[in-house]
Amino acid sequence: MSNSAQTSASNRIHALLDENSFVEVGAYITARSTDFNMTAKETPADGVLTGYGTIDGNLVYVYSQDASVLGGSMGEMHAKKISSLYSMAMKMGAPVIGLIDCAGLRLQEATDALNGFGQMYLSQAMASGVVPQISAVFGTCGGGMAVSSAMADFIFMESKKAKLFVNSPNAIEGNRVEKCDTSSAAFQSEEAGLVDFTGDEDEILSKIRTLISILPANNEDDMSYSECTDDLNRVCSDLENCAGAADIALSQISDDGFFMEVKKAYDPSMVTGFIRLNGTTVGCVANRTAVYGEDGEQEAEYEAVLSYRGCEKAAKFVSFCDAFNIPLLTLVNVRGYKASKCTERRIAKAAGRLTYAFANASVPKVTVVTGEAYGTAYLTMNSKSIGADVVYAWPSASIGMMDADAAVKIMYADEIAKADDSLALIREQSAAYRELQSSALAAAKRGYVDDIIEACDTRKRVIAAFEMLFTKREDRPDRKHGTV
Repeated sequence: MSNSAQTSASNRIHALLDENSFVEVGAYITARSTDFNMTAKETPADGVLTGYGTIDGNLVYVYSQDASVLGGSMGEMHAKKISSLYSMAMKMGAPVIGLIDCAGLRLQEATDALNGFGQMYLSQAMASGVVPQISAVFGTCGGGMAVSSAMADFIFMESKKAKLFVNSPNAIEGNRVEKCDTSSAAFQSEEAGLVDFTGDEDEILSKIRTLISILPANNEDDMSYSECTDDLNRVCSDLENCAGAADIALSQISDDGFFMEVKKAYDPSMVTGFIRLNGTTVGCVANRTAVYGEDGEQEAEYEAVLSYRGCEKAAKFVSFCDAFNIPLLTLVNVRGYKASKCTERRIAKAAGRLTYAFANASVPKVTVVTGEAYGTAYLTMNSKSIGADVVYAWPSASIGMMDADAAVKIMYADEIAKADDSLALIREQSAAYRELQSSALAAAKRGYVDDIIEACDTRKRVIAAFEMLFTKREDRPDRKHGTV
């Protein structure tokens, strides 16, 4: 163990990993720069502990920055140790976890440190989509280190003391920390959408352990399964009442009620997260119109629409699941796109990216229409049209171009204007339109829905669908990559 053995950096590693499993690599490495009186400064392990260990028996590689050594600043050898750790992780096919507490680039080493940073970026880029990457910010994570953290698949952030920023809040014209702390966990999770999970140090380490236990070790690993102790045919009797609260619906469907939500604070109208079905990890995307507290009281309500933030959030999540061969389940309840000036600036591109992410994903994909599914917003939410393998609908679901009343008012505008009882005419024509064009049955007759299922049977039907799709193989056009 390095000279920094008793610092918070090593304490975090030991709290994260299985007891006595950590093996340090590069403990004797120190800074080799002699400029600016660096020879007079001690740099144990050059400010970063690197090594490997296990979480619930699963191999992981870990680096933890030591703020007691030059503020945990990034020097040449510091960066080289992290890059070497990535090389080992790539060879072994195991996740990399970074515990961040870094004052930034080490000024005394200048271009050597800068080059080391670049090599670390390259290592992260090459590992993307090959092994899961997790960053957990416990102290300062500024400038180039913020870019490094953003390249990870998941970011955890301590909610009170941690700071994550490219530009310090006080360096932004017209802003002060007291006015808007852009480096805080709240801002980065709720406004920027960069941070996936926040909490105190113990909560973060616990959540990382949980995440590692459900993720594949790499993009070729088929071992992210556990023994299922839940009834595969369990009836979810209250599921229909949870159509708006997608997080609750997903936890009811999942084995033993397990649900790990990702980016919960960023646009809550779109839900992304992981559940377990028959012991298998499944990625979930769902529209949410209501949030309920632990006491069962409704805390917030949202429109059943797609926003640009929700689309960006879901697109990144779908891309991750596809890269690591994690099946996708989508619960749909959407009427269209959010209508606002702010949304209009970015919604087309964001919706295009989500549409592409679903269409490009070759993993097993199952969709359940739980409420409304209207227009191209429904197409974006993993419809049959863009490649969903199996699509189910609840009996009460509506699937079509738009709400029946709205469609009738457009189609029969002249007749309604002349009618003695316009409301009666609208009701009559709406009922006919709903039956012929926007009901679950109408969609099923056209092959756009594979089956109409009772809400209470969703768990067993979805499990059966994923079991059928277990050996799915689907090629994509021969290309380097898409550009959406």
